[in-house]
Amino acid sequence: MSDVKRVVLAYSGGLDTSVIAKWLEVERGCEVVTFTADLGQGEEIEPARDKARAMGIPDKHIFIEDVREEFVRDYVFPMMRANARYEGDYLLGTSIARPLISKRLVEIAHETGADAIAHGATGKGNDQVRFELSAYALDPDIKVIAPWREWDLTSRTALIAWAEKHQIAVPKDKRGESPFSTDANLLHTSSEGKVLEDPWEETPGYVYSRTVDPEDAPDTPEYITIDFERGDGVALNGEAMSPAGLLAALNDLGRKHGIGRLDLVENRFVGMKSRGMYETPGGEIYARAHRGIEQITLDGGAAHMKDELMPRYAELIYNGFWFAPEREMLQAAIDHSQQRVSGTVRLKLYKGNASVVGRKSPQSLYSEAHVTFEDDAGAYDQQDAHGFIRLNALRLKLLAKRNSVT
Repeated sequence: MSDVKRVVLAYSGGLDTSVIAKWLEVERGCEVVTFTADLGQGEEIEPARDKARAMGIPDKHIFIEDVREEFVRDYVFPMMRANARYEGDYLLGTSIARPLISKRLVEIAHETGADAIAHGATGKGNDQVRFELSAYALDPDIKVIAPWREWDLTSRTALIAWAEKHQIAVPKDKRGESPFSTDANLLHTSSEGKVLEDPWEETPGYVYSRTVDPEDAPDTPEYITIDFERGDGVALNGEAMSPAGLLAALNDLGRKHGIGRLDLVENRFVGMKSRGMYETPGGEIYARAHRGIEQITLDGGAAHMKDELMPRYAELIYNGFWFAPEREMLQAAIDHSQQRVSGTVRLKLYKGNASVVGRKSPQSLYSEAHVTFEDDAGAYDQQDAHGFIRLNALRLKLLAKRNSVT
């Protein structure tokens, strides 16, 4: 990639991406443009501007953007309409953020005349795949630089030594080996590595940052309501909220009640198993509420079909195929299913659990007249079940007769 003159870097302002910014300049001779996304990670991102300036990057090449609403509206909510959980548990908090970052990297590259984009993902993880598949789907000619797959800075000591050599400030808390690594956004916080690498050992309490210990959560349950329109949450306790505002408010409730902790050993796309600890407080509440409203508004056949499609849909997001046609095809079917998924869900939050305890909707398919144990006033003729059972039993009877004589 000797022809790369300008590169857009996904920049957090931390030590690793600061080293990458300088490395791109020194070792690759590139002019660097930085992009820092506010995805609701819970920390100030504006200091990234000063850090980029300190490395000589001009203001016109420093992009810092608040993308929280876009993140929840265009990525998290569509995913939640599918009830997506990777390998049955993981709410895909890291996975779903990568397509948005890649989209903005490519757009900024076009805006600034850059030849390439760059990221700080390692060669062992999933994020390198997600960043790059998304970028290539949006611009097949874009070039991607992944320093962790190229340079020889393979240890923390080497990284710090290179930083000091090139006058990059190294915070005191970065000089020792971190006990674990984290990634955060408005949907979740993930922690991996070091103290979490032995899957037999329980996650230490100090790893958790977004939820109180369920044992220390309030002894009194809290009841809330979430209103849905066409499959998306629109209000909390009757108060209308934007997508990001709703998720942020649910995060606060989830933190208080210790909801959304997950200790998971997952199968990475690159082939290895990894153990991580995820905290998705608001997302867990929201996901349970969404299933609750679907229970009374979604036809049984459609609901079961969605459940069959969900593992494939979740795997596509996990593996980085958000912009692939098969994900878009599945999304179209999922979105079609949500046209009448509107109403209100009541939940009970208590000691790490978010339980659906009530649901109502003007679009409800639930008929008390048909399911009552009392007189149904002719709504359902129980004699109809006789023929229904006989027809469904026919092939089973034929199989049983054949098998009894062979």
